[in-house]
Amino acid sequence: MKKTVPNNGQVLDNLDTVKLQDIIDVEFLQKFQDNFAESLGVAGLTVDIDGNPVTKPSNFTKFCMEHTRGSKLGLTRCMECDRKGGEESARTGKPAIYDCHAGLVDFGAPIMLEGRQIGSILGGQVLTSSPDESYYRKVAQEIGVDADEYIKALREVKQISRHSVEAAANVLYLVANTLSKTWYQQHKLKHMAGLINESVVQISATMEELAASASDVSNNQISLNKEIQNVNVVSGKINEVMDFIKEIADETRLLGLNAAIEAARAGDAGLGFGVVAQEIRKLSGDSKQTVGKIKEFTTIIQESVNKTVAMGQATSVTVEQQAAAIQEVTASIQEVTSMAEQLHKMANEM
Repeated sequence: MKKTVPNNGQVLDNLDTVKLQDIIDVEFLQKFQDNFAESLGVAGLTVDIDGNPVTKPSNFTKFCMEHTRGSKLGLTRCMECDRKGGEESARTGKPAIYDCHAGLVDFGAPIMLEGRQIGSILGGQVLTSSPDESYYRKVAQEIGVDADEYIKALREVKQISRHSVEAAANVLYLVANTLSKTWYQQHKLKHMAGLINESVVQISATMEELAASASDVSNNQISLNKEIQNVNVVSGKINEVMDFIKEIADETRLLGLNAAIEAARAGDAGLGFGVVAQEIRKLSGDSKQTVGKIKEFTTIIQESVNKTVAMGQATSVTVEQQAAAIQEVTASIQEVTSMAEQLHKMANEM
């Protein structure tokens, strides 16, 4: 039979606050109680720790319901008997068998949860020996009910041995306590499965975001490497231009040297031309030195670019490895998510 634990949103972390209504499957317990009471001919009723009914009465006798409890005094006496029986069962933590004020035999079986009582199963309303009708007529007179109708209802009460009453109480005690523990554990399992499912789904979403971020970083690093390569290419072109300027400077120096030679041959007429030739040679020398310095700078830039490229490539490899690792973790988390969902579904179906 499929049993559904009530989902009231309460986290049952503190056993001191757990109530029978929080963990019990009332429908299942009602059917069990009805069938058990009918099969043995005893009455049955499940109440919470405050004595409030959790199930409907099972197989209650007319003697009790319509006559004894139908009287105000009779009801008061019945409640007092139930209270004493409940106190005894709570004190011992075991079923208590007791005689009610009206002469029937009743029992109280505590429902425990890890050493704490959260409810009781009450029942009985049977005879364990042949009744003395004169006694019951006296009870009828005391509580103010019709004696003849009372005796008539008494004769319908089932008579079983006290040993059978004790056995019935023990069976109800064992079953109710086993069920309460099972339902409590199931409720906790359901709650934990829900938390696991939510956590794994959140982790999976986070890992997917990290995978996407790693992919973006990888793409950005690739673009950066391309730009660095462009800088490297531009640096090479600058070096080519510098070589060309150096060649021009060398040719200019030669021209200046030749001009100085021709100015010396011309004597006084070539003095002014000699000064110009000297300045040209000086300018060529300065240009050559400047080109040398620029080449030193471009060499440094090129070396730095090469290092940056190497580092960028290493970063790209690391990012790709991280992305692959994240994908593997994501795949594993998806498997765990699937199992968590199945666990959550199973907890709900138990």
